[in-house]
Amino acid sequence: MGKSTPDHQKANTHKDGRLVWNHSTHIPGLIPILERLCQQHGIQTVTPGVIARAKGHAPKMQLRVSVPILGGYKIIARHGKTVQEVFILTTLDQDKLVETIAIAMKL
Repeated sequence: MGKSTPDHQKANTHKDGRLVWNHSTHIPGLIPILERLCQQHGIQTVTPGVIARAKGHAPKMQLRVSVPILGGYKIIARHGKTVQEVFILTTLDQDKLVETIAIAMKL
């Protein structure tokens, strides 16, 4: 009785995902990609993690799905000799997440 909106409207509303800022440093260019990723359907929370140095060199930004985690996936972001973990909580399966990441990187 006291509801202001019907349940079917709540199910159809699109809520953006959330980008967690818990580190002061990030790979240059990563944050704009993650912000666009948060706007994609099915993405709930994106949390950048640990930064490390890699032996190899990635000339342009790469995001690769690494392993499943509880409620989502760990992503590895690489640019130059820098590597950063990114944790994504999502309802998407791995194939759909790969497509969604590709879309966010092109925008």
